[in-house]
Amino acid sequence: MSGSRPRVLTIAGTDPTGGAGVAADLKTFAAHGAYGMAVVTAIVAQNTRGVRSVYDPPVQVLAAQLDAVSDDVTIDAVKIGLVGSAAYARAIGAWLDRVRPPHVVLDPVLGASAAGRPLLGRGERADDALAALRDLAARADVVTPNVDELAALAGVPAPTSVTGLVETTRALAASLGTRVLVTGGHLGGRRSPDTLVAPSGAVVTVDGERVETAHTHGTGCALSSALAALRPVRPSWEAALRDAKTWLTGALRDGGRLDVGRGPGPVDHLHGVPAPVRQPA
Repeated sequence: MSGSRPRVLTIAGTDPTGGAGVAADLKTFAAHGAYGMAVVTAIVAQNTRGVRSVYDPPVQVLAAQLDAVSDDVTIDAVKIGLVGSAAYARAIGAWLDRVRPPHVVLDPVLGASAAGRPLLGRGERADDALAALRDLAARADVVTPNVDELAALAGVPAPTSVTGLVETTRALAASLGTRVLVTGGHLGGRRSPDTLVAPSGAVVTVDGERVETAHTHGTGCALSSALAALRPVRPSWEAALRDAKTWLTGALRDGGRLDVGRGPGPVDHLHGVPAPVRQPA
């Protein structure tokens, strides 16, 4: 890293309400002192209550955006979110093969959690899109699925216990040849451990408190973006994860104070930044 700040690129869809996608990623990068850049994969009409519609630009537009950034800027890390189709996954994969960014995090978005709407493979065979996403995941340094996404990528039922979670994560990490991080937020219990598994099967568990809140919109985006922003200035993925998890706990705890939306609101990406003081008129 040669610049004064990590130069971090997000490749993801939009969220007009700012809780997920490129808007959330850019706020997360800023919260960690990184310089953020964004390539848009999809224009998504969504809010805290769900996805209404999705527009996918032509794949040539995606490729042109990627080239415009990498032809001019040295990239220290990349976070990939919503991909949307097999063609998009192949285009991003080809770009990664050519540019070789030093750190790549993939958050394999398969659906919108607020409404359960599928976001991968619209208008094409779902298994083709999932296979292309797996090929893209093999090019990443860390893949960050939730429990349902883990099961889909591994081709097995969703695990319901910590033991099953670790076994499935190990199998996926070995088959992809890359690290897989699965969060424990979707499992029950008083704690919320995150499990980072290497292709060798080595397991690192980072424990954390479970924050009881309805304001979890964009949590996956936030964690993967924090990892990407931190890794260029941390000695390992484990160190980046520990700091990212601490930050995310605070973001979850303060999300309700934002008063954004009527559905499950977003986390507070900038919870470490003092809120402006309202001046009297």
